[in-house]
Amino acid sequence: MARILGVGVATLDIINSVAEFPAEDSEVRVDQQQRCRGGNVTNTLVVLSQLGHQCSWAGTLADEPDAQLILADLQRYGVDARGCRWYRTGKVPTSYIVRSRSSGSRTIVHYRDLPELTLSDFERLDLSRFDWLHFEGRNVDEVCAMLALAKSQAPAVPRSVEIEKMRAGVDRLYEYADLLFYAKGFAMAAGYEQPQPFLRQMRRQVSGADLVCAWGERGAWAMARGGEITHSGASLPSVVVDTLGAGDTFNAALIDARLRGMALAEAVHSGCRLAGRKCGQMGFDGLGGLGS
Repeated sequence: MARILGVGVATLDIINSVAEFPAEDSEVRVDQQQRCRGGNVTNTLVVLSQLGHQCSWAGTLADEPDAQLILADLQRYGVDARGCRWYRTGKVPTSYIVRSRSSGSRTIVHYRDLPELTLSDFERLDLSRFDWLHFEGRNVDEVCAMLALAKSQAPAVPRSVEIEKMRAGVDRLYEYADLLFYAKGFAMAAGYEQPQPFLRQMRRQVSGADLVCAWGERGAWAMARGGEITHSGASLPSVVVDTLGAGDTFNAALIDARLRGMALAEAVHSGCRLAGRKCGQMGFDGLGGLGS
């Protein structure tokens, strides 16, 4: 069992399930609605906790009723939220999600009115307690400072960073990471329609980290520090039920595999398998075993 700290955002997800995604300026009936905890880093921690690790979350919450739903869910999975910074005003980040039953896809409209974790908040944490540090690549100035502090104070503890969206200066985070997770959307926004040339370009900018890029139903590619590219095909379920959080599940399984000493190629395969299982079910319960 490893001790893992995740730094990033927790959200309230309001999920509306519909038969198929509506056309613009139309009206459809919702057949099911859920209110649940979401957010990339907390999703990843919830999966890692089920994989047998001791997980902690550092982020921010507002002192309002929806925060209690988030805390209760993290507690249910055994994720320690004592590293949370509370604000008296504001609203927890809220994602309004339309899930299509016909395709299994999800479309997200996100609202936020809450500051993110700062360096001063992060400085209060005892990094010597952890065996792995995982960051969302957002709030770039503050996260860059956190990564630099972590590298200085706990240089032996691996640091992974998820790069999901184009943000000003996000490339400044690369030098502090041991493992970089790039989203397909990020690669495409950078002008790449294939993962291999994208990874080769990123390798020109990053020398000290393993690079991983998941590409949905095509699986995932990785480039080790020596420059070798490996690929694992997707592990698709017989029916795609829910893709929400599949990328977060992939990240969790890959981190777990690396902590267990697996090579990068094996770890990517492990990530694809568990992400595929996630796509075949609703929610995150029961993801504690990788299966056959």
